[in-house]
Amino acid sequence: MNAELTPISWYALPYMYAKDDNVVSIHEERPTVQMYGRLLKLASMVLAEKEFKQDSLNFWNEPYHQASKWKPCADKKYRTTPGKPDKSNGYIMVSANGGLNQQRVAICNAVAVASLLNATLVLPKFLYSNVWKDPSQFGDIYQEDYFMRILKDDIDIVKELPPHLKPLDIEAMGTLITDADIVKEAKPDDYITSVLPLLLQNRVVHFLGFGNRLGFDPLPPHLQRLRCKCNFHALKFVLKIQKVGSLLIKRIKKYYAAPRQLDKQLLGDFAPGISPKQHNIASGPSRYLALHLRFEEDMVAYSLCDFGGGDYEKKELEAYRDVHFPLLIERLKNSKPVSPVELRKLGRCPLTPEEAALVLAALGFKPETFIYLAGSHIYGGSSRMQPFTSLYPNLVTKETLLTSSELAPFKNFSSQLAALDFIACATSDVFAMTDSGSQLSSLVSGFRTYYGDGHAPTLRPNKKRLAAILSENRTIGWNTFEDRVRKMIEEGQRVQLRGSGRSIYRQPRCPECMCRS
Repeated sequence: MNAELTPISWYALPYMYAKDDNVVSIHEERPTVQMYGRLLKLASMVLAEKEFKQDSLNFWNEPYHQASKWKPCADKKYRTTPGKPDKSNGYIMVSANGGLNQQRVAICNAVAVASLLNATLVLPKFLYSNVWKDPSQFGDIYQEDYFMRILKDDIDIVKELPPHLKPLDIEAMGTLITDADIVKEAKPDDYITSVLPLLLQNRVVHFLGFGNRLGFDPLPPHLQRLRCKCNFHALKFVLKIQKVGSLLIKRIKKYYAAPRQLDKQLLGDFAPGISPKQHNIASGPSRYLALHLRFEEDMVAYSLCDFGGGDYEKKELEAYRDVHFPLLIERLKNSKPVSPVELRKLGRCPLTPEEAALVLAALGFKPETFIYLAGSHIYGGSSRMQPFTSLYPNLVTKETLLTSSELAPFKNFSSQLAALDFIACATSDVFAMTDSGSQLSSLVSGFRTYYGDGHAPTLRPNKKRLAAILSENRTIGWNTFEDRVRKMIEEGQRVQLRGSGRSIYRQPRCPECMCRS
């Protein structure tokens, strides 16, 4: 591939899916699956009419000016913030599970717990997963020394245990703490009563897994602020990721202005910029939309929804569940089944590529819009993507934008590849998600809120409301469809303070993270 923008040719692809992290190709092509043929035709006609009209679209911009009044300030020093204790109570080790984004949350939760317990944090390790198959460690993804320097006034961080503690059998001592030992969304008191005594007795505790093991409320303000400081300031991608991430952005769009704060935080010195004198020689679109389309086989199978693919698809997804989700199968045997129709009404079904395209069309995005597709392999391949690309052919991914030699250093490192998606999504002109529960979507939207200065819009479809709208697909007029979808998206863009119990990583608009000017 050369340095020019090359959209994906989905039509030439056989059906592909991810199995044990390898791409499996099935050479017989599947017929295109359409659930909303009538609406697709209406969308195609409307978009064709708009193609040569002046762009009056509002969704490239934040609709509420209040968004620009919130500024980053988690790294500011406050008189009320307690400093580091004179003496550490011991060492906290963390081996985080999951992928890039789950591990990021675990790191920042560990920073908060270390502060809570007056402990020294050993630089977190990442567990090897049979799902992700990525041996990457902290230093392969984030800048270790930078992380330690930014947090040096808050907690002590070391790269490894001191020599006299290394030989200890932590499991035999009873200080290995798994997710089964700490409740999900645990409160500070849980750590004070169950973990602190072990720490004081043995001088070291080891958290294994540490997935979502610290709740968001109630938590002292200085610990919330520390979480934000960790996530938005201390965790910077290594130069290798920044460099290729910058290259990725340059391949998508041309830059006319100085890099934004968002670009600088994610790309450092590699943040791209084109001076006004270079304006005429820049090629490619001046803006792009990033889409995180959560329609991978595991998510589709786990949802138990019907996606219009007929008996073959149903049997295939059943077989996948039997192999990969045995606990789900057992649970289904002992519970009353919920019909696929009801699941869709409840908003529990992942959005299909077709549904995502209809939302973008209703919002008025033109057919020539360049769209960066983040995420894994789309279930169904071209049979599912054809309705999307029929409306929006300018679809690109990191695999089509970068050469094989540029991608080679990231091969077999899924978390490092996910970091490239994170950068492309976070720095996009518009970010569209299809599943608000996704860690990538949550963290990206939080970054855009924190550093976007009110100029980084995020589109969040409400799946329950969208299902109700699409249930009328046989009769609804396009103007009505368009109005209802736009109202749904606009309501999701309202400027609101973080609600109690809500993720501070996703919703940083609160006094502990941001300051209102």
